[in-house]
Amino acid sequence: MIVCIAEKPSVAREIAKVLGANTSHEGYMEGNGYQVTWTYGHLCTLKEPQDYCDQWRRWSLSALPMVPPRFGIKLIENDGYKKQFAVIERLMQAADGIVNCGDAGQEGELIQRWVMQKAKATCPVQRLWVSSLTEEAIREAFANLKPQSEYQSLYEAGLCRAIGDWLLGMNATRLYTLRFATAKGQVLSIGRVQTPTLAMIVKRHFEITNFKPEKYWVLTTLYRGATFSSTKGKIKKPDEGQAALDAVKGKDFTVTDIQQKAGTEAPPRLFDLTSLQVECNKKYSFSADDTLKHIQSLYEKKLTTYPRVDTTFLSDDVYAKCPQILQGIVPYAPLIQPLMGKKLKKSKKVFDTSKVTDHHAIIPTGMNPQNVSLTTDEKRVYDLVARRFIAVFYPDCKFSTTTVMGEVEALEFKATGKQILDQGWRAVFGGQGTTADDESKKEDDEQVLPNFEKGEHGPHEPSLTEKQTTPPKPYTEATLLRAMETAGKTVDNEELRDALKANGIGRPSTRAAIIETLYKRQYIRKVRKSLEPTPTGIALIGVINEELLKSAELTGQWEKKLRDIEAHKYSAAQFIDELKQMTAQVVQEVMSDGSRRMQLQ
Repeated sequence: MIVCIAEKPSVAREIAKVLGANTSHEGYMEGNGYQVTWTYGHLCTLKEPQDYCDQWRRWSLSALPMVPPRFGIKLIENDGYKKQFAVIERLMQAADGIVNCGDAGQEGELIQRWVMQKAKATCPVQRLWVSSLTEEAIREAFANLKPQSEYQSLYEAGLCRAIGDWLLGMNATRLYTLRFATAKGQVLSIGRVQTPTLAMIVKRHFEITNFKPEKYWVLTTLYRGATFSSTKGKIKKPDEGQAALDAVKGKDFTVTDIQQKAGTEAPPRLFDLTSLQVECNKKYSFSADDTLKHIQSLYEKKLTTYPRVDTTFLSDDVYAKCPQILQGIVPYAPLIQPLMGKKLKKSKKVFDTSKVTDHHAIIPTGMNPQNVSLTTDEKRVYDLVARRFIAVFYPDCKFSTTTVMGEVEALEFKATGKQILDQGWRAVFGGQGTTADDESKKEDDEQVLPNFEKGEHGPHEPSLTEKQTTPPKPYTEATLLRAMETAGKTVDNEELRDALKANGIGRPSTRAAIIETLYKRQYIRKVRKSLEPTPTGIALIGVINEELLKSAELTGQWEKKLRDIEAHKYSAAQFIDELKQMTAQVVQEVMSDGSRRMQLQ
C-alpha cells in the first residue's frame, strides 16, 4: 500500500479523487492501492526549552544562552492533532512506500519530514511537486515523482530557519524580558525577522517625528491653458522668488522649443505573492494576511497556481499551455478574443526558465471561475491575477511625450504632456494602468497640451507658490512588504528589486504572519492605512543596541544564506554554528551593559 500525505484535508481530497482512493475512513481515504491522509499544517514543532532540561523550565538569566546539544521535535499539544497523527503513524508503519504531497516549498517540506520522522517511517519516500490542484496537474506530477532525497537541501534550509528562529527567539525573548520588562508578566518578544521589521517601522516613525519642514518657492506660469514650471526648480529664498516673478510679469511668453518623443510601455509583471499583497492593499485595503488567505483559497479551489512564490516569471514550458488557459477563463472572453487565432507574444520579461526555481508566478489555471463559488473578495483577487495574465500577451502601450520649452526675459520654463497613442495592454484594465502604475505618474505628465508652434508668443499668468518639504510617508502594509522584500532599501525599478530579493527579510509566505505578530504583540497599530509603532514597540527598539537583532540588512544576509543552503551553496552546519555564536554574543553584550533602561513614552 502506498501512503500519500497532504498538508490539508481539502488537498488530500483532490489527490484521492485523481488516484481513485474513494473509500473514506477516519483520518484517511483508501482505494486503488493508495491511502491518502493529511496533516493540518504543522503537527510537530521543535521541542521547547523545558523539554530539554528542568533548569530551562524557569526563566533565569543564569541559564542563558540555551543551546540544546541536539534539537528534537514533538507533537503540538492538541487533541485533534494527536488523533490524526495516530492515524498517520499507523498507516506509515505499515506502508510499502510514501508519497510526500506537502506544499511544494520550504515550509511544506519541513512539515511533512517532521511528521515522517515522528512516525518512524522507514519505507522509501517519493516527492510530489505540483503547482496547481487541477486534475491534469496532479496526474502530471504523479507521473514525475522524484526520490525525496533530491529535496534534502530544501528540508535543511527549512530546518535551519526553524532552529535559527528558536535560538534567537527563545534566548533573546527571555534575555530582554528578564532585563528590561517594566511590568509584572510583561513579555518582550524578540524575533529573527519580526524585530528588524519593527525596527524599520520605528525608524520611519522618528524620521517623520523629527522632520523639520523647510519652505521653498516654485515659479509657474499659465500660458494658453497649460502650466509651465520654471527650470530654476525649488527657490530657497523668498526675495529671489519675488524678483523672478516681478521680472516676468507683464512680459510676453515665447515658445522656444518643442520636442515630441514616441515611447512604449510594457505590460506590468505577473504577480508573485508580495506584489499581489501590495496591489490588494493599495486597491482594496486588504491586509497581507487577508490576501494570502484569499489566494490560498483560490489555489485550493483549483483556479490559480501555487501562491507562496517569489518570482514574477514563468518557465518556458508553460508557454505552450497558455492558449488553453486563456480559453478556459470564460468571463474574460471579450478581452481574450483579440488574442485568438494568432501566435501569442512570448516576452523574455514573462517567460524565462532561469528566473524560476521551485514555482513560477501566480497565474490562472484555466478552470472556469463561474463554476466555483467565490466570495466577493476572492473574486477581486482572482480578477487581478486573471487580468495581469491576459495583459502580458497584449501589445505594449504606445504613447507620445511632448516637452515644450518657453522663455520670459531669459527665464526658462518647461511643460510636459503625455498622450496615449495606442492603449495596448491598458485596454485590459479599462484603459488605465495598475494601482502601482497610476500612483507613480508625475503630475505634470497628466496635462494634455494644446498644439504649440515654435516662436509663438503672448500674454501669460505667472505665480509664485510657497511650499514646504514633506516628511517621509508612514509605512502601509503595501510599502512595508516592499521594504521587507528589499531589506529596507527603497527601490522602484523592478529589475533591481529582483536582484535584492535574495537578501530580503522573511519569506513571501511568512511576511504576512510577521506583520500579524507585530499587531498581536501590540508593537504596532494601524491608523487608517498607516502603520505606527506603539509606545511599547518604540521602547523595545530603543533598548536594543545589538545591530544583529534589529538590522534588516544583516537579517537579509542570513536569509540569503538560507537560500544558498537550499541551492547547495552553503553549509547548514556552518549556518547553525554562526547562529549559536551570534546568540552567545548577544547574551554577553546585554548582560555586560548595565546602563540600558526600557523607557515607555
